Amino acid sequence: MKITRTCIYAKDIQRITGRSERYGRKLLAAIRRKLNKGSHQFITLDEFAHYAGIDVEVVRSYIID
Repeated sequence: MKITRTCIYAKDIQRITGRSERYGRKLLAAIRRKLNKGSHQFITLDEFAHYAGIDVEVVRSYIID
């Protein structure tokens, strides 16, 4: 059984966008603000995909466990 992650991290965003890890951290912070989440709360793959306008299956294909 393959276990996949539910949460996305800055390093994943770096792989998907080709931008820096710092950009990934800033983007996660912007998504948290938009969703009214605290800094301790995680962003899910679905939330990121919706915010970025990318199909969730494309996002999942970049996730490395």
